[in-house]
Amino acid sequence: MNINDDLLKAQDNAQDNKEGVVPKLHIATKNTQANFQKKMAEVALKDKEKQAKVFAQSIGVPHIDLSKFPVSQNALRQLAEKEARNLNAVCFFANQEEVRIGALDPSKEEVKELLYQIEERSHAKGGLYTISQKSLDYVLNLYKTLPIVAPVSKDVAIKAEDLEKVQEAVKDFSSFQKLINDVSTTTLVAYVMGAGLKLGASDIHIEAEKEGVALRFRLDGILHDAATLDSDKFGALVGRLKLLGSLKINITDNPQDGRFAVKIPDGEIDIRLSTIPTIYGESVVMRILKSTATSLSFEGLGLRGAAFEKLKQEVERPNGMIVTTGPTGSGKTTTLYAILNKLNTEETKIITLEDPVEYKLAGVNQSQIDRSKEYTFAGGLRSILRQDPDIVMVGELRDFETADVAINAALTGHLVVSTIHTNSAAGAIPRFLAMGVKPFLLAPSLNAIIGQRLVRRICESCKAETEVDDQTKQKITDILSKIPESSGEKVVDISSVTFYKGKGCETCNNIGYKGRLGIYEILIMSKEIEERILSGKVSEYDMQDIAISQGMVTMVQDGLLKVVDGITTVEEVFRVSE
Repeated sequence: MNINDDLLKAQDNAQDNKEGVVPKLHIATKNTQANFQKKMAEVALKDKEKQAKVFAQSIGVPHIDLSKFPVSQNALRQLAEKEARNLNAVCFFANQEEVRIGALDPSKEEVKELLYQIEERSHAKGGLYTISQKSLDYVLNLYKTLPIVAPVSKDVAIKAEDLEKVQEAVKDFSSFQKLINDVSTTTLVAYVMGAGLKLGASDIHIEAEKEGVALRFRLDGILHDAATLDSDKFGALVGRLKLLGSLKINITDNPQDGRFAVKIPDGEIDIRLSTIPTIYGESVVMRILKSTATSLSFEGLGLRGAAFEKLKQEVERPNGMIVTTGPTGSGKTTTLYAILNKLNTEETKIITLEDPVEYKLAGVNQSQIDRSKEYTFAGGLRSILRQDPDIVMVGELRDFETADVAINAALTGHLVVSTIHTNSAAGAIPRFLAMGVKPFLLAPSLNAIIGQRLVRRICESCKAETEVDDQTKQKITDILSKIPESSGEKVVDISSVTFYKGKGCETCNNIGYKGRLGIYEILIMSKEIEERILSGKVSEYDMQDIAISQGMVTMVQDGLLKVVDGITTVEEVFRVSE
């Protein structure tokens, strides 16, 4: 018996009733009840699908029914099952060009952020769709079909004996070339990392060329050709590095970013990996981040004179803002760490917000931003201020929102240290105002601005006297003669100065330089500068002139004073300051 039979019997009973006949009581069978419930469930599902379509139209997001859609395992792997259930969202399509996300409510910010994350990770264009509960349950059930895959280790372990071998064998670039001529891909990765650490590289570049592969190391801020490889080794080497960095091996025509760790007997080193397509293949760059705590002290930064004494006073103030400025790679973050080292006591709570955490400092609460989870500089800073800190370090002031929160923190009893990208200390003030910061908030919040560059030190193992031509001497004299008397610096007689350079030796890899130090200019806030900011008539040149009149030594002047001290060369100072 089916539902139709039941309906016919109901009609018969109704007819009998009209004719005065007592109708027979009909009780549906269990099978009939089950069929009826099934039919009602189907109707309910159709209604929910219709409701999903109506909702999709109301929010302007297309609707799709996934109940019969072929969902690949690759699509499912784009999103963990737990996260899919929490967000009521699934990835139902994914290839090299496109990813598609279906959600009960695609208008939610969490779902939009999820799509952004997957787009960034897969380097593909994304699309959002509205789905019903039926579609969601269908795709969620497919997770049961995914095979269980053992986790892959995402790091390079350099054995003690391998590291020792590299340390002994690699004296310079030529010895490194001999070491890597005939080794396996896995060993090659370990040797490249080991050599980079031995020679003090901050970055390792692997570049495909027309003929062969160039390995280049950045030492003390300058790129050097370290070795070459045969072209047939390039694919395997890059593939191994991509695997370690969780990058897609088959994607060669789009940029990718990843990271992994290098384990050594003394600890662990973080590596940031970046690839971009070039005409001969991919260019790969590895940034080496030594996460061990820096031993650099505030006094060891190379600051000098009256400016150093004034800065020390500003650093020890309980509130306000201290900003370092300069281009990428000028040592700004290192300066901030040195300041934190000076201020780090058991009575003080210090919290940092960084991207990424470059050094680990004992006793300091260090936090790393994560844009995929909406943990940005601005949002993270608001959260940090609820942690009752005394001192806050913000890795970079990039936008108005972050700068505004930081300045308000400086005005409400916190000492804030941060960085900003400008060419000089004086340029930081117009930069803040250009961001939209109000002059009446900026003026009282700033304590000091530190402009800086990094110059290479003369190698002490091969340091030797050298001659400087008369024209250069005159140029140096003209620059140093403009140092204000109030700076505390002594007048220099260039005619009596002995100049030095490095001849090149095994210690410095025949470069002549070993290590770097900072050259600085320090703008201390004064009543005159505050008044000029409040007037609204602010330019970099005005700020520079006022600061110099109050005793500021410029970066080029500070650099030449270190040339006079025999620490660096004239060429180095002019290279970074002009």
